[in-house]
Amino acid sequence: MSKKYKPHEFASKVGVSTKTLRRWDACGKLIAKRTISNHRYYDETDLHKLFNKTKEENRKTIVYCRVSSAGQKDDLKSQVEAMEIFCLASGVAVDEWIQEIGGGMNFKRKKFLSVMSRIQNG
Repeated sequence: MSKKYKPHEFASKVGVSTKTLRRWDACGKLIAKRTISNHRYYDETDLHKLFNKTKEENRKTIVYCRVSSAGQKDDLKSQVEAMEIFCLASGVAVDEWIQEIGGGMNFKRKKFLSVMSRIQNG
């Protein structure tokens, strides 16, 4: 469970006033969470939203499915189907589907290296 911050604690942590937090809450920029007694609070996810905004805007969801050999093509198809079912059931919007045949210890797989390069280069 992530740490909860009272409004004055969170304001101090992000370098704004509590009045600014109330304004952000009202305009929808950063909506405060509420306790059962209707007191505002913030948590680690709110810090992430504020400080990693640009990363989230550029974030893509990629599903990478791999099997070791061409003889496992049926397994690859089953793996993709299972991931489709999972993503649909979980409400995960997938931007790109990647399928590859290559051994797990082979670190020269083109599609794998492409994904890793994209992650590294942002």
